[in-house]
Amino acid sequence: MSWFESFILGLVQGLTEFLPISSSAHLRLTAAFAGWPDPGAAFTAITQIGTEAAVLIYFREDITRIVSAWFRSLTDKRMRGDHDARMGWLVIIGSLPIGVLGITLKDQIEGPFRDLRLIATTLIVMGVVLGIADRLAARDESGGRHRAVKQRKTLKELSVRDGLIYGFCQAMALIPGVSRSGATISGGLLMGYTREAAARYSFLLAIPAVLASGAYELKDAGEGHVSWGPTIFATVIAFGVGYAVIAWFMKFITTKSFMPFVIYRILLGILLFILVGAGVLSPHAGESGG
Repeated sequence: MSWFESFILGLVQGLTEFLPISSSAHLRLTAAFAGWPDPGAAFTAITQIGTEAAVLIYFREDITRIVSAWFRSLTDKRMRGDHDARMGWLVIIGSLPIGVLGITLKDQIEGPFRDLRLIATTLIVMGVVLGIADRLAARDESGGRHRAVKQRKTLKELSVRDGLIYGFCQAMALIPGVSRSGATISGGLLMGYTREAAARYSFLLAIPAVLASGAYELKDAGEGHVSWGPTIFATVIAFGVGYAVIAWFMKFITTKSFMPFVIYRILLGILLFILVGAGVLSPHAGESGG
């Protein structure tokens, strides 16, 4: 991998990680369109450490409060009913599905799941799901002609059941094209949470999974499967861009709809099907590069 490739891929990772459009799909597609080798699941996982570092800094007050309360709840029974302590446990519980499935499906994640036809399908299908979830949220928040505005749930109402459902939604993002934030935000909206609550929990829930995945894949860098210099460079780029995107996205969702992302996902999926069907792109373009 050249330094120019790593710069572009780091930029793409930072721009797309927190938007509901799938960073792993965009890294895969960027390489395929440019005629570069597929950067691979290991490169994706490691560069995500950079974007998660942005999450740690942006949400540092929330994270510090949650971690502190969680540790105190281990020895102080009175703390176990505290909202922040419960959030700590719920993040752990919600991280279990992706941890188990990530290890179980490792070979599929690095192989068949990276087929461009599957990516096109998940872009479209999950785009439709996000669109439905967003319309339901908008209807509840605005109210109908003869009905009161429906109050959507906040994170203070998050239950173990909902935490697990969030976790399984996040696990779907093991397939490129699904989008970690897109799947968890869609799940949250469908369960009746506000846009802000769904997005905030999506970011918090991703921290253990992404950091663990990146650490696990570091062994491939050590074995020569990933170029150290360009990968670190891409990770730094992803961190800087990712932080700016988080700040913008959290403001955007307070007043705007997810429909622009829905339309983008569907159009990109259709375009990808056309290019593969016309023979312009092979469904396995770039895969031989590892």
